[in-house]
Amino acid sequence: MIRADLHLHTVFSDGAYTPEEIARRVRDAGVSLFAVTDHDNMEGVERAEEAAKKEGLLFVRGMEISSYSRSGKVHVLGYQCRKDSVYQAFLKERAEGSYLRADDARKKANEALQMNITMEEVEKSRPQKNTPIHTMHVVDAFASRLGRKKLWVYRKYFSYGKPAYSDLYRPTPFDAINTIHALGGIAVLAHPAQIWVSESERKSLLDELVKAGLDGIECFHSSHTEKESAYFAAYAKEKKLLVTGGSDFHSDGGERILGLPEFVASDELLKAFALL
Repeated sequence: MIRADLHLHTVFSDGAYTPEEIARRVRDAGVSLFAVTDHDNMEGVERAEEAAKKEGLLFVRGMEISSYSRSGKVHVLGYQCRKDSVYQAFLKERAEGSYLRADDARKKANEALQMNITMEEVEKSRPQKNTPIHTMHVVDAFASRLGRKKLWVYRKYFSYGKPAYSDLYRPTPFDAINTIHALGGIAVLAHPAQIWVSESERKSLLDELVKAGLDGIECFHSSHTEKESAYFAAYAKEKKLLVTGGSDFHSDGGERILGLPEFVASDELLKAFALL
Protein backbone atom coordinates (compact mmCIF):
# COMPACT_ATOMS: atom_id res chain seq x y z
CA MET A 1 0.00 0.00 0.00
CA ILE A 2 1.40 3.34 -1.06
CA ARG A 3 -0.06 6.44 0.56
CA ALA A 4 -0.13 9.33 -1.90
CA ASP A 5 -0.88 13.04 -2.16
CA LEU A 6 -1.20 13.90 -5.83
CA HIS A 7 -2.23 17.55 -5.61
CA LEU A 8 0.33 19.95 -4.12
CA HIS A 9 1.33 23.52 -4.94
CA THR A 10 4.65 25.32 -4.55
CA VAL A 11 6.05 28.81 -5.05
CA PHE A 12 6.00 28.06 -8.78
CA SER A 13 2.30 28.97 -8.69
CA ASP A 14 0.29 30.03 -5.64
CA GLY A 15 1.87 27.85 -2.95
CA ALA A 16 3.93 29.15 -0.03
CA TYR A 17 6.80 26.64 -0.08
CA THR A 18 9.62 25.58 -2.37
CA PRO A 19 9.63 22.10 -3.95
CA GLU A 20 12.31 21.07 -1.43
CA GLU A 21 10.18 22.22 1.50
CA ILE A 22 7.17 20.39 0.10
CA ALA A 23 9.16 17.15 -0.19
CA ARG A 24 10.21 17.40 3.46
CA ARG A 25 6.64 18.03 4.52
CA VAL A 26 5.47 15.06 2.46
CA ARG A 27 7.98 12.83 4.25
CA ASP A 28 6.97 14.17 7.66
CA ALA A 29 3.29 13.53 6.86
CA GLY A 30 3.99 9.85 6.24
CA VAL A 31 3.18 10.08 2.53
CA SER A 32 5.29 7.97 0.16
CA LEU A 33 4.21 9.25 -3.27
CA PHE A 34 3.51 12.85 -4.23
CA ALA A 35 2.99 15.10 -7.21
CA VAL A 36 3.66 18.80 -7.57
CA THR A 37 0.76 20.24 -9.58
CA ASP A 38 1.40 23.94 -9.94
CA HIS A 39 -1.04 25.98 -11.99
CA ASP A 40 -0.39 26.05 -15.73
CA ASN A 41 3.29 25.14 -15.53
CA MET A 42 5.82 22.44 -14.66
CA GLU A 43 8.79 24.70 -13.98
CA GLY A 44 9.33 23.30 -10.49
CA VAL A 45 9.08 19.57 -11.25
CA GLU A 46 12.81 18.91 -11.70
CA ARG A 47 13.58 20.38 -8.29
CA ALA A 48 10.69 18.45 -6.75
CA GLU A 49 11.85 15.20 -8.35
CA GLU A 50 15.39 15.69 -7.08
CA ALA A 51 14.08 16.52 -3.60
CA ALA A 52 11.90 13.40 -3.67
CA LYS A 53 14.96 11.25 -4.36
CA LYS A 54 16.84 12.79 -1.44
CA GLU A 55 13.90 12.13 0.88
CA GLY A 56 13.42 8.55 -0.39
CA LEU A 57 10.00 9.33 -1.88
CA LEU A 58 8.21 8.41 -5.10
CA PHE A 59 7.35 11.32 -7.37
CA VAL A 60 5.02 12.01 -10.29
CA ARG A 61 5.42 15.18 -12.34
CA GLY A 62 2.24 17.14 -12.78
CA MET A 63 0.48 20.45 -13.30
CA GLU A 64 -3.03 21.80 -12.87
CA ILE A 65 -4.51 23.59 -15.86
CA SER A 66 -6.79 26.37 -14.63
CA SER A 67 -9.60 25.77 -17.07
CA TYR A 68 -13.15 27.12 -16.96
CA SER A 69 -16.43 26.31 -18.65
CA ARG A 70 -19.99 27.58 -18.56
CA SER A 71 -20.09 25.97 -15.12
CA GLY A 72 -17.21 28.08 -13.80
CA LYS A 73 -14.01 26.47 -12.48
CA VAL A 74 -13.34 23.05 -14.03
CA HIS A 75 -9.64 22.45 -13.43
CA VAL A 76 -7.79 19.53 -14.98
CA LEU A 77 -4.68 17.86 -13.56
CA GLY A 78 -2.05 16.57 -15.97
CA TYR A 79 0.36 13.85 -14.86
CA GLN A 80 3.56 12.59 -16.51
CA CYS A 81 3.53 15.30 -19.16
CA ARG A 82 6.60 15.99 -21.29
CA LYS A 83 8.38 19.33 -21.26
CA ASP A 84 8.86 19.68 -25.00
CA SER A 85 8.17 22.34 -27.65
CA VAL A 86 4.42 21.83 -27.23
CA TYR A 87 4.80 22.53 -23.52
CA GLN A 88 6.90 25.65 -24.17
CA ALA A 89 4.22 27.01 -26.51
CA PHE A 90 1.55 26.23 -23.91
CA LEU A 91 3.57 27.95 -21.16
CA LYS A 92 4.10 31.06 -23.29
CA GLU A 93 0.40 31.31 -24.10
CA ARG A 94 -0.64 30.78 -20.49
CA ALA A 95 1.89 33.32 -19.19
CA GLU A 96 0.83 36.03 -21.64
CA GLY A 97 -2.86 35.40 -21.05
CA SER A 98 -2.48 35.26 -17.28
CA TYR A 99 -0.88 38.71 -17.16
CA LEU A 100 -3.75 40.26 -19.10
CA ARG A 101 -6.28 38.42 -16.93
CA ALA A 102 -4.55 39.48 -13.70
CA ASP A 103 -4.52 43.09 -14.85
CA ASP A 104 -8.22 42.87 -15.72
CA ALA A 105 -9.05 41.41 -12.28
CA ARG A 106 -6.90 44.08 -10.61
CA LYS A 107 -8.74 46.89 -12.38
CA LYS A 108 -12.14 45.41 -11.52
CA ALA A 109 -11.14 44.98 -7.87
CA ASN A 110 -9.80 48.53 -7.70
CA GLU A 111 -13.12 49.79 -9.02
CA ALA A 112 -15.19 47.64 -6.67
CA LEU A 113 -13.12 48.51 -3.60
CA GLN A 114 -12.16 52.07 -4.52
CA MET A 115 -8.46 51.20 -4.27
CA ASN A 116 -5.36 51.79 -6.38
CA ILE A 117 -3.39 48.53 -6.32
CA THR A 118 -0.77 48.42 -9.09
CA MET A 119 0.62 45.48 -11.04
CA GLU A 120 3.94 46.18 -9.34
CA GLU A 121 2.30 45.34 -6.01
CA VAL A 122 0.81 42.18 -7.50
CA GLU A 123 4.23 41.10 -8.78
CA LYS A 124 5.69 41.32 -5.25
CA SER A 125 3.71 38.24 -4.21
CA ARG A 126 4.99 36.20 -7.18
CA PRO A 127 8.47 34.85 -6.35
CA GLN A 128 8.90 32.94 -9.62
CA LYS A 129 8.75 35.40 -12.50
CA ASN A 130 9.09 32.72 -15.19
CA THR A 131 5.66 31.25 -14.46
CA PRO A 132 2.10 32.48 -15.13
CA ILE A 133 0.55 34.95 -12.71
CA HIS A 134 -2.23 33.37 -10.69
CA THR A 135 -5.40 35.07 -9.48
CA MET A 136 -4.22 34.49 -5.92
CA HIS A 137 -1.24 36.77 -6.56
CA VAL A 138 -3.73 39.56 -7.26
CA VAL A 139 -5.78 38.52 -4.25
CA ASP A 140 -2.67 38.63 -2.06
CA ALA A 141 -2.00 42.25 -2.96
CA PHE A 142 -5.55 43.28 -2.05
CA ALA A 143 -5.67 41.11 1.08
CA SER A 144 -2.44 42.72 2.35
CA ARG A 145 -3.82 46.23 1.87
CA LEU A 146 -7.22 45.34 3.34
CA GLY A 147 -5.79 43.42 6.29
CA ARG A 148 -8.02 40.45 5.43
CA LYS A 149 -7.32 36.76 4.87
CA LYS A 150 -6.69 35.84 1.24
CA LEU A 151 -9.42 33.20 1.08
CA TRP A 152 -12.01 35.69 2.33
CA VAL A 153 -10.98 38.26 -0.27
CA TYR A 154 -10.97 35.65 -3.04
CA ARG A 155 -14.43 34.34 -2.22
CA LYS A 156 -15.98 37.78 -1.81
CA TYR A 157 -14.47 39.53 -4.83
CA PHE A 158 -12.53 37.28 -7.22
CA SER A 159 -14.35 33.94 -7.46
CA TYR A 160 -16.74 33.07 -10.29
CA GLY A 161 -19.58 35.59 -10.54
CA LYS A 162 -17.98 38.11 -8.17
CA PRO A 163 -17.07 41.75 -9.07
CA ALA A 164 -13.37 41.14 -9.81
CA TYR A 165 -13.72 37.80 -11.57
CA SER A 166 -12.04 37.70 -14.97
CA ASP A 167 -12.41 34.99 -17.58
CA LEU A 168 -9.96 36.47 -20.08
CA TYR A 169 -7.80 33.88 -21.86
CA ARG A 170 -8.97 30.95 -19.75
CA PRO A 171 -8.84 27.59 -21.58
CA THR A 172 -11.80 25.21 -21.46
CA PRO A 173 -11.44 21.80 -19.78
CA PHE A 174 -11.60 20.29 -23.25
CA ASP A 175 -8.61 22.41 -24.28
CA ALA A 176 -6.85 21.21 -21.11
CA ILE A 177 -7.46 17.53 -21.88
CA ASN A 178 -6.18 17.98 -25.43
CA THR A 179 -3.05 19.80 -24.21
CA ILE A 180 -2.26 17.14 -21.60
CA HIS A 181 -2.67 14.36 -24.15
CA ALA A 182 -0.50 16.26 -26.64
CA LEU A 183 2.18 16.24 -23.92
CA GLY A 184 1.82 12.48 -23.48
CA GLY A 185 0.13 12.90 -20.11
CA ILE A 186 -2.81 11.61 -18.10
CA ALA A 187 -5.77 14.00 -17.76
CA VAL A 188 -7.59 13.93 -14.41
CA LEU A 189 -10.52 16.13 -13.42
CA ALA A 190 -9.60 18.06 -10.27
CA HIS A 191 -11.95 18.49 -7.27
CA PRO A 192 -15.20 17.83 -9.17
CA ALA A 193 -17.37 18.76 -6.18
CA GLN A 194 -16.17 22.34 -6.72
CA ILE A 195 -18.09 22.51 -9.99
CA TRP A 196 -20.92 24.67 -8.62
CA VAL A 197 -23.89 23.50 -10.68
CA SER A 198 -26.80 21.14 -10.15
CA GLU A 199 -26.02 17.43 -9.89
CA SER A 200 -27.63 16.76 -13.28
CA GLU A 201 -25.63 19.53 -14.97
CA ARG A 202 -22.42 18.26 -13.40
CA LYS A 203 -23.17 14.71 -14.51
CA SER A 204 -23.74 16.00 -18.05
CA LEU A 205 -20.41 17.84 -18.00
CA LEU A 206 -18.61 14.78 -16.66
CA ASP A 207 -20.08 12.68 -19.46
CA GLU A 208 -18.86 15.26 -22.01
CA LEU A 209 -15.36 15.24 -20.52
CA VAL A 210 -15.23 11.43 -20.60
CA LYS A 211 -16.20 11.49 -24.28
CA ALA A 212 -13.42 14.04 -24.82
CA GLY A 213 -10.87 11.59 -23.41
CA LEU A 214 -10.71 12.29 -19.67
CA ASP A 215 -8.54 9.60 -18.04
CA GLY A 216 -9.40 9.96 -14.37
CA ILE A 217 -11.11 11.82 -11.55
CA GLU A 218 -9.73 13.25 -8.32
CA CYS A 219 -12.39 11.50 -6.25
CA PHE A 220 -10.68 12.19 -2.92
CA HIS A 221 -9.98 15.86 -2.22
CA SER A 222 -9.76 17.98 0.91
CA SER A 223 -12.99 19.79 0.01
CA HIS A 224 -15.03 16.63 -0.64
CA THR A 225 -17.40 15.06 1.83
CA GLU A 226 -17.37 11.27 2.23
CA LYS A 227 -20.62 11.13 0.27
CA GLU A 228 -19.15 13.17 -2.59
CA SER A 229 -15.99 11.04 -2.70
CA ALA A 230 -18.10 7.87 -2.83
CA TYR A 231 -20.24 9.30 -5.63
CA PHE A 232 -17.26 10.22 -7.81
CA ALA A 233 -15.50 6.93 -7.09
CA ALA A 234 -18.63 5.06 -8.23
CA TYR A 235 -18.80 7.20 -11.37
CA ALA A 236 -15.11 6.54 -12.09
CA LYS A 237 -15.66 2.80 -11.69
CA GLU A 238 -18.66 2.90 -14.04
CA LYS A 239 -16.69 4.80 -16.70
CA LYS A 240 -13.44 2.83 -16.12
CA LEU A 241 -11.52 5.95 -15.10
CA LEU A 242 -8.48 6.23 -12.86
CA VAL A 243 -9.11 7.34 -9.28
CA THR A 244 -6.75 9.85 -7.67
CA GLY A 245 -6.65 11.87 -4.47
CA GLY A 246 -4.89 14.91 -3.09
CA SER A 247 -4.95 17.59 -0.44
CA ASP A 248 -4.54 20.60 -2.76
CA PHE A 249 -2.19 21.94 -0.10
CA HIS A 250 -0.86 25.47 -0.53
CA SER A 251 0.31 26.62 2.92
CA ASP A 252 0.02 26.01 6.64
CA GLY A 253 -2.88 27.59 8.47
CA GLY A 254 -5.39 26.99 5.70
CA GLU A 255 -8.27 24.59 5.28
CA ARG A 256 -6.17 22.05 3.37
CA ILE A 257 -3.71 19.82 5.20
CA LEU A 258 -0.94 18.00 3.38
CA GLY A 259 -1.63 14.26 3.28
CA LEU A 260 -5.36 14.60 3.89
CA PRO A 261 -7.64 13.04 2.97
CA GLU A 262 -5.64 9.83 3.29
CA PHE A 263 -5.40 8.26 -0.15
CA VAL A 264 -3.81 4.96 -1.14
CA ALA A 265 -2.82 4.63 -4.78
CA SER A 266 -4.24 1.58 -6.54
CA ASP A 267 -2.10 -0.80 -8.58
CA GLU A 268 -3.94 0.45 -11.66
CA LEU A 269 -2.90 4.03 -10.91
CA LEU A 270 0.69 3.04 -10.14
CA LYS A 271 0.86 1.20 -13.47
CA ALA A 272 -0.47 4.28 -15.28
CA PHE A 273 2.31 6.29 -13.63
CA ALA A 274 4.87 3.61 -14.61
CA LEU A 275 5.66 3.00 -10.95
CA LEU A 276 4.64 -0.65 -10.95
